[in-house]
Amino acid sequence: MQLLFTGFGIGAIYALVALGFVLLIRAAAVVNFGQGEFAMLGAYLMVIGFNVLALPYWLSIILSVLLMAAFGVVFAATTYWPLRHRGGLPVIISTIGASIFLENLVLVLYGPEAAQIDGLFDAPGIQVGPVFMDSQYLSIIVVAALLVALQYAVFEKTLLGKKLQATSQDKEMASLLGIPVATMILITFAYSSALGGIAGILVAPILFVSTGMAGLIALKAFAANIIGGYGSIPGAILGGLSLGIVETLGAAYISVPYKDAFAFLMLLIFLLVRPQGLFGERIAEKA
Repeated sequence: MQLLFTGFGIGAIYALVALGFVLLIRAAAVVNFGQGEFAMLGAYLMVIGFNVLALPYWLSIILSVLLMAAFGVVFAATTYWPLRHRGGLPVIISTIGASIFLENLVLVLYGPEAAQIDGLFDAPGIQVGPVFMDSQYLSIIVVAALLVALQYAVFEKTLLGKKLQATSQDKEMASLLGIPVATMILITFAYSSALGGIAGILVAPILFVSTGMAGLIALKAFAANIIGGYGSIPGAILGGLSLGIVETLGAAYISVPYKDAFAFLMLLIFLLVRPQGLFGERIAEKA
């Protein structure tokens, strides 16, 4: 039970980053391999706000998330918008190039030394039966659940959510119906960037904040997206949680040094047995 709780906490981070992947896949039909860098930038902004500028903790969180949302618009304008009519591959290559640039930019500006930041709460956690619920892991799970509920409410219960869904399904038809497609895509990029930033802020007290954290988080989140079903929102959530649990159990019972390999072993098994993922649909093409 203790390991499952920890796995849920780690998996919630992967799920949040995977949701960012899914939103952009559905809205703009592109895979943003800079999603891991969004988490890294969010963590570094939190470090700068709280550790360097000595701002209050909650003010640092709010400013970091707002700056990440604004950065998402800039990211869209520079990596997606100029290449939007040239197919998916040039945009994917553009996001990969942007991620390399961002990682090295942070390395130059901040330096190679890893940073550490305090958790959300001073209390270490609570004991529930045989399980000790660490406050940071508990906050990750609670925040992730709230964000998923908020996203569901926005997408299913608001006019903005209907417009975002219409844009993701058919941009041309949405445009003919008077929906500002460009604005909807920019909103999606901003929200995706903010999600990544929140994930980085949440995981920062657990991991050392460094430029190396971005690539591994992005790869595991993308693996979660494939396991759950490419482009599926429920799949991204379940895939991320499953990946975190498998990784935690594998580290505890098999090998700690190879804990990162278990996630990709799980991905390989799904590609061989069920390539469409948990919530994906099998697509057949006629000869």
